[in-house]
Amino acid sequence: MRKMYNHMRNSFVKVTVAGLVLAMSACNTSSSDANSTATAEETGNRETNSEESYMVYLGTSGADEQENIFMYSLDTETGALAAVGAAKGGAKPTYLAFSEDRKFLYAVNEKGDFGGEKSGAVTAFSVDQQSGQLTMLNQVASKGTGPCHVSVDEKNGMVLVANYGGGNVAALPMQPDGSLAAAAGVGQHKGSGPNKDRQEGPHAHFITPDPANKFAFAVDLGTDQVLGYRYQDKKLVPNEPAVAYTVKAGSGPRHMAFHPNGRFAFLINELNSTMVALSYNADKGTFSEVQTVATIPADFKENNQCSAVKVSPDGKFLYGANRGHNSIVVYAINQSTGELKQVQHENVGGDWPRDFTIDLTGNILLVANERSNNLVTFKIDKASGKLTPSGHEVQVEAPMCPEVVPAFK
Repeated sequence: MRKMYNHMRNSFVKVTVAGLVLAMSACNTSSSDANSTATAEETGNRETNSEESYMVYLGTSGADEQENIFMYSLDTETGALAAVGAAKGGAKPTYLAFSEDRKFLYAVNEKGDFGGEKSGAVTAFSVDQQSGQLTMLNQVASKGTGPCHVSVDEKNGMVLVANYGGGNVAALPMQPDGSLAAAAGVGQHKGSGPNKDRQEGPHAHFITPDPANKFAFAVDLGTDQVLGYRYQDKKLVPNEPAVAYTVKAGSGPRHMAFHPNGRFAFLINELNSTMVALSYNADKGTFSEVQTVATIPADFKENNQCSAVKVSPDGKFLYGANRGHNSIVVYAINQSTGELKQVQHENVGGDWPRDFTIDLTGNILLVANERSNNLVTFKIDKASGKLTPSGHEVQVEAPMCPEVVPAFK
């Protein structure tokens, strides 16, 4: 199979993380996509100082009893990475999410049985405010198998988790010490889609609060739906209407990102390699289509499965990951309408980009290439949105989800 794989990876600066025997697994995270209601101009005006230092936390599919969450320093001018620590995160801590104050980190554990339940788990950590090192607080059941995405709804005091295998989502109450209580409401999805291999039943792939923390939205690959939830008596319950948006049958929606202005959202479809620009009704908790565009070139006919989607901190550009085509697609966002104009396809410098993130300065994009076992950085041109390889990467087996935060001092 033809891959857009850059065989000149020897030119990259490599930092080897040794002694790992990790497995492969599934799904992304981040509450940051939905936490700001500022306009793009306002967001750009208060972008984080690039002179600050930053840390990257990388979730992987490492087995239990191994160090499988890795920490790196990040130079946001050059994209250089340097290993600074590691932690045991339980079995397969693939996707990560920080609390707003960075005092706590939450990771999904993609397993099929936990504590005698047919369920995965979510692990809570405290974060040392001097070193950034992690201390495990507790683990609780995710209330479904194969948890694949986690986000934090700080305003409502909940950690939200999507269970791919269980086809459901759950809200886990945050305790004052950062630990998690048992689930306060589980939303079980129903239905299927036309793709018999991937849509035989519901597969919740992503969940995030909206910018106002009024609703939570779950993206279900198996049912071709975005489902809305709200809180009632501190429990997660279906919104009215329960279905916030339905994509074209067989699209297989995977992840979603809100624009910083709160008026638009962008939905990436794994199974048909498309991106949908959506207008958001914040009063009702529903979406309407603005535009649907392809994520891959028209002449690419081989297997491709989209993964993650992110908006630049200034709200000007949208980025989506293609697994198979092995690229990041870049779009310019019309700030008035939310419409997209393709700018670039950039090779990811590896194979099978599971997830990626953009640092808080908006200078660097980091891609976790699952099958080539590398985390690669790219410089972002803030005027055009285009990506350029930084020449820096680190080697780590089965990287999944990178998260960037200001360094601890």
